[in-house]
Amino acid sequence: MKIPISVLVVIYKSNREVLLIERADRTNFWQSVTGSLDARNEDLASAAAREVLEETGIAVEQLPINALQSMHQQIQYEIYPEWRFRYAPGVTRNTEHWFSLQVPDDIQIQLSPREHIAYQWLPFEEAAKKCFSPSNGEAILKLFSAHLSKTK
Repeated sequence: MKIPISVLVVIYKSNREVLLIERADRTNFWQSVTGSLDARNEDLASAAAREVLEETGIAVEQLPINALQSMHQQIQYEIYPEWRFRYAPGVTRNTEHWFSLQVPDDIQIQLSPREHIAYQWLPFEEAAKKCFSPSNGEAILKLFSAHLSKTK
């Protein structure tokens, strides 16, 4: 059974383009990297790095030390009814922790075809609008509003 604690990782380049990946099980469902903890005691940052590697082929440990950052944000959302069978009976809500990952502009993406069938880099505003999950779009906008306020 899946653990109802997950991570969301907004992957972006220096030009503020964001990586979106299309789910294999749902046509036109675009999202950032997401995934549940493998064990209740799994460290959130470790889970984020693991999911990034599984879904995109990007090895976080080969990037600069602070490339992966917690956004210090978590949300709770209702699990879609068609996906609840993956969780223990009665589990209807998930807690998602947000991370950001800055990658080199020439990074190579290697999708896991079991999970995702396509990817694209989009300007952050466009990426936020394209996400099927409103909270994923919020995470993207929050990341770049934080960046914009630091540069002013």
